[in-house]
Amino acid sequence: MKATATASEIAAAVKAGEIKARQVVAVALKRIEAHNPMVGAFTDVTVTRALEQADRVDDKLAAGIDPGPLAGVPFAVKNLFDIKGVVTRAGSRINRANPPAEHDATLIQRLEAAGAVLVGGLNMGEYAYDFTGENAHDGASRNPHALDHMSGGSSGGSAAAVAAGLVPLTLGSDTNGSIRVPASFCGLFGLKPTYGRLSRAHSFPFVASLDHLGPFARSARDLALAYDAMQGFDEADPAQSKRASEPTLARITHPVPGIRIAVADGYFTGDAETQAHVRHVARALDAAHTVRFPDVQAARAAAYLITMAEGAALHLDRLRDRPEDFDPEVRDRLLAGAMLPAVWVEKAQKLRRAWREKVLALFDGVDAILAPATPMKAPLLGQKTAKFGGVEMPLRPNIGIFTQPISFIGLPVAAVPVWLDGAELPMGVQVIAAPWRENICLRIAHQLEAAGVCRAPVARGFADD
Repeated sequence: MKATATASEIAAAVKAGEIKARQVVAVALKRIEAHNPMVGAFTDVTVTRALEQADRVDDKLAAGIDPGPLAGVPFAVKNLFDIKGVVTRAGSRINRANPPAEHDATLIQRLEAAGAVLVGGLNMGEYAYDFTGENAHDGASRNPHALDHMSGGSSGGSAAAVAAGLVPLTLGSDTNGSIRVPASFCGLFGLKPTYGRLSRAHSFPFVASLDHLGPFARSARDLALAYDAMQGFDEADPAQSKRASEPTLARITHPVPGIRIAVADGYFTGDAETQAHVRHVARALDAAHTVRFPDVQAARAAAYLITMAEGAALHLDRLRDRPEDFDPEVRDRLLAGAMLPAVWVEKAQKLRRAWREKVLALFDGVDAILAPATPMKAPLLGQKTAKFGGVEMPLRPNIGIFTQPISFIGLPVAAVPVWLDGAELPMGVQVIAAPWRENICLRIAHQLEAAGVCRAPVARGFADD
């Protein structure tokens, strides 16, 4: 079996007895050792734990016990997830002085209960306040499709690890776009679920009222497989909804007639290249109608205020005691957030509630909305500016112009990868649905993949060893 097989292919082969879970994991560990120095995806590799977990999967199979739907699948997590026995860095220098985590994050526990095998922690932007994938302390997580380009952030290592074929499945976080941006830059499928759908327990926060956790994969089926395994109420996350789990895997291959799909125009139009990628997806789905999100710029401004204020409140002691140990760009934005007047933040929260009601009304007429995931393909590492709407602007804070308004109100989104003919780099498209309709996002993503419209290949140069 290919070392770069998808999660679904690996689990099927392991459960059929065609290959041992230990063999799969050993190959993944070998690939990480060989390729990670080029990519910079992993910060921690849990070799002993991984091999022991793989042996447990094999022992269950030998005893006639089903180890779960992700049997033997290697996975890794952004290093803001707690991994028992490993220090939770959250991409920072400061956290490295902390003791190792005493518990695994809930989502790690659930994936392992489904048979998956954790192989390590992944590089990320400091404290998740980043869109580039360039960590000031651990180095950049590079884009495997073009190593001098950004992987995106803040879940850059999560995307780079999958795009390089080091593991078939990873977890990241998304506050303002940190799953969808790296998925777009690295040509992957990514899922940001509804706010409150998946437990965030035992993970390091950024902005509690905006934080989501979710998976990256090279197929929509793998996203659904992982998503189903991670669902379920967890009282340890105070933001999690008690809404019942809604399995999606069995339904994603069903035809999707009658689903009403529209394209977001206005603010979400973007430039000619961005429009070309969205049109490519829209044509395949016969999405001829458009919708317009109201007051998007005001919503994005409010999201910025809430991000800065909540992020600063979380880090006040660190900013006071160890300011020199921050990435200067992160530190300065957090300091600015600490000085925001409280009345501004209150107004931002009021706008948030009102804007959510306006946007939800759009779904009275449609089931899903298409929008670009990023305003450009992956920029060069170190690039500081880019054109937005024909105006040269700072790059880092503006990469998330299309993702930030959507996570602001917690809508579920599947990012799907688009490679136009002859393109050296991909660009992602967001498939956005109403709250709790992840099944719609995933069914559309699967339909696009099955039709060959969206694909997520392992990067050239990282072929099977």
